[in-house]
Amino acid sequence: MTNAYGFLLATVACGLWGAICAAEPTPQELFSEAVGLFFEAKPVESARVFDQLVVAVPASEPDLWQRGLALYYSDRFADGQQQFELHRTVNPSDVENPAWHFLCVAKLEGIPAARAKLLLVGEDPRVPMKEILALYAGKCEPEAVLAAAEKGEGEIRRNQLCYAHLYVGLYFEASGNVAKAQEHMTQAAGTFRMDHAMGRVAVMHAKLRGWPVEEPDEARQ
Repeated sequence: MTNAYGFLLATVACGLWGAICAAEPTPQELFSEAVGLFFEAKPVESARVFDQLVVAVPASEPDLWQRGLALYYSDRFADGQQQFELHRTVNPSDVENPAWHFLCVAKLEGIPAARAKLLLVGEDPRVPMKEILALYAGKCEPEAVLAAAEKGEGEIRRNQLCYAHLYVGLYFEASGNVAKAQEHMTQAAGTFRMDHAMGRVAVMHAKLRGWPVEEPDEARQ
């Protein structure tokens, strides 16, 4: 009786496990897995799961700016360029989208080509987005981005400087200046760290590149 009962339980468990394994993940499960892998500094794996999501739900592709980030960090720059061009069709006023598009093109063709292909964008009132776009367009220097971000107090200033150092760091990396890229990215990921998507991107970037990051010092904010 005991052995028969044990065999029955094993058979049922095996059947249930097979059914679970055979079940296809839902689009939301794929999205959550892809985002989780990205912030674990596993962009290649993340991009593959995003690819599965696009195959499962093709209509979702234009909205997946997160996929564009995973593609960029996977060195799939042509795919990333296409993703950000698609995203512009559903989010035409976000300065961050042309910035990431710029970064992909810069990796493929260099800074001048990236500036020539910079996506047109509407007004983005967030500070310092106007200056970030001007930097990427070659119309101002990194110091202008940082100066604009300094105008504020407390968490507002900290948030602005998180974005400023992130995008200045990305710009320097695209320009081939690794030392400056590290200097600014580690400030976005450390001193001015914020617990939002782009703040977490800065942390992931530093981790992926192997750059040490200091914990935020609230006394310096």
